[in-house]
Amino acid sequence: MHIETVQPELLARLVEIGRDSARVAPPSSAPAEPETLYDRHGVLVVRVGDVVVKAHQADREHGAPFLERIRLAGTLPGVVIGPLGQPLSVQGRTVTVSVFGDPVDPQQDLPWEDGARLLAELHSTTIPAYAPRWGRPTRVARLVSRLAGGSAEDEVRRAFATLPSWIRGEGREPSGTGERLIHGDWHLGQMVRAQDGRWRLIDIEDLGRGDPAWDLARPAALYSAGVLHPDEWGRFLGAYQSAGGPAVPAGGDPWTALDVPARSLAIQIAATCVISARREDRPLDGPEQAMVDACARISAAGGTA
Repeated sequence: MHIETVQPELLARLVEIGRDSARVAPPSSAPAEPETLYDRHGVLVVRVGDVVVKAHQADREHGAPFLERIRLAGTLPGVVIGPLGQPLSVQGRTVTVSVFGDPVDPQQDLPWEDGARLLAELHSTTIPAYAPRWGRPTRVARLVSRLAGGSAEDEVRRAFATLPSWIRGEGREPSGTGERLIHGDWHLGQMVRAQDGRWRLIDIEDLGRGDPAWDLARPAALYSAGVLHPDEWGRFLGAYQSAGGPAVPAGGDPWTALDVPARSLAIQIAATCVISARREDRPLDGPEQAMVDACARISAAGGTA
C-alpha cells in the first residue's frame, strides 16, 4: 500500500468512501489496495480500485457554484470526467468521487495535440445559462501577497505591478465579451486517459464561463520564459487552431489574445517557485530562475499599471 500522508483520519475516511463506491462499480482488474495519488497544497486524492476520492482544499468555495460545475461536467462526458454524484462533507472538507483515469506519463511523448483538441472542443460548446463564472485570475494576487523579502520576490512584485488593475484586485473585471466554457486551470496534469482510451479533462473547481485565452496561458507563459520548447508550444498552438479553437485568431497573431493571460501566469508560476524555494530553504533551480527572469523582462517592458 503506497500511502504517505499527515492526515491519517481523513485518509481512512476517504479509503472507506472509495471502497463503498468501488463495491457498486463493475468488476475490475484495478489494484485493490488504496493508493495516494496526491497529497499537497491542502488536497488529498486517493485511488481505490477504479474510483478516485478527493478531499478538496478547505479554503475553496464549494457552495452553489460548485454544484453547478458538477452539473455542467455531467453534460460534457466526452470532454470532462466529473464527480459521480453530489459532494460529501467529511471532517469539514468537501469530498468528491470520480472514475479513475491514467495520468499523463512525463516519460512518454506528451499529448499536447490531444490537450489542445479537448480545449478547442470545450471552448466551442454552447454555454448553459446556469454555468458559473470562472474568476480565477485572483490566484496570482493571492500568491504575490504571500511573498516575503528578497531580490527574486522584488522582481515578481515589479512584474505584478504591470498587470491590469482588475487582475491586481484594484478594479472591476471587463465585461464578459467573448466568453466561452473554459476549464480555468489547464495544464497537462489536468488530463487523464479514460477507460475508453481517450483523454479527458479533470478537476472542475474552475469550470465555467470565461475568456478561453486563460486555458492557453500556462503553456504560453512557459514558452515565453524559455521553459517550454518552441516545438512543443508549436504542436499545442497549431493543434488548437486546427481544431477551430476560438481563444486565438485562426491566422493572426495569437499574442493579441494571450499577452495578459500569459504574463499573469508567468508571474503566478514565478511566485509559486519562489515561495516553494524559500519554504524548502534552497536556491531556485534552472526553470524556476527562468520564470523569475521572465518577470524581469515583463517589468522592463512595462504595461498597464
